[in-house]
Amino acid sequence: MKVLVTGSAGFIGGYLVEELLGRGYEVVGLDDYSKYGKVAHAYDDHPGFRFVEGDARDPRLVGELLAGCDHFIAGAAMIGGISYFHAYAYDLLATNERIMASSCDAAIAAHRDGRLKKVTYISSSMVYESTDRWPSKEGDEKAVPPPRSSYGFQKLAVEYYARAAWDQYQLPYTIVRPFNCVGVGEGRALGNAEVLSGNVKLAMSHVVPDLVQKVLKGQDPLHVLGTGEQVRHYTYGGDLARGIVTAMEHDAAVNEDFNLSTAQSTTVLELAELIWRKVNGPGVPFRHVSDEPFAHDVAMRVPDVTKAREVLGFTAGTPLDAMLDEVIPWITRAVAEGRL
Repeated sequence: MKVLVTGSAGFIGGYLVEELLGRGYEVVGLDDYSKYGKVAHAYDDHPGFRFVEGDARDPRLVGELLAGCDHFIAGAAMIGGISYFHAYAYDLLATNERIMASSCDAAIAAHRDGRLKKVTYISSSMVYESTDRWPSKEGDEKAVPPPRSSYGFQKLAVEYYARAAWDQYQLPYTIVRPFNCVGVGEGRALGNAEVLSGNVKLAMSHVVPDLVQKVLKGQDPLHVLGTGEQVRHYTYGGDLARGIVTAMEHDAAVNEDFNLSTAQSTTVLELAELIWRKVNGPGVPFRHVSDEPFAHDVAMRVPDVTKAREVLGFTAGTPLDAMLDEVIPWITRAVAEGRL
């Protein structure tokens, strides 16, 4: 079977292509390299993989690539950590809306005229940004106030696209919501915006690479956004890819939505201290200061993972300690090579 993955050169996209190839799928990847520039992956020369450099906002191109595909994983989007979606608040909204409209236009036609079975949409835990109830379970996004950030609002719109395309055109869908992905593959985001955290320029990526690069560059005390008591569920990219592909395949996932996450809660401060110990060793006392938080720095992001476990048989079991043992050496090389 053949799968189109948009955003295939991105952070989660890299894990996703690897998972699909490992399960025997033929994969077509589409990306315009707009986030990090050109990147290389171990599977680039895999006989089952074809990469196309192009813009997912082009419905003609997406339609051509969907010809002969059984599945479509719609992952292309402008995405980054909290500093990124504050710096590019309008671009995130406008670009991602155009990507979604193009993706759905092409998928509706491919489903009508070809063999496309379903679209699997990659949403985000940020649809729960304004919640006042935890853990967040599927369906809460319709009951709580809408997200305040343009990024969270647009990710909620992704889910409305999915359901609307089913309501009007009977295009089957599955919605997956990753929580706080951790893994290799994030570099410094391209763009003109610069955000300092103490004496270090943020990579405009997610919290783990930004904290690791600050410790590697000798920042002491370590600058942490807000109090550090914010609660997150850091989930390994390989686990998320496994969950996404399982949701794509599963008969019971048609026209359903799933939180994909570890069940383990961790505060930002606990994460920061763990990174500090791994980089500096036990002999350097952990010191930190609190920077003014961003406006949309959610205090708690805690998922209910019951549905994914019971319906898909999916659990994300990789511990944070093991994730960091993979990610810290990768970021160390990236810093040494000037990529972070």
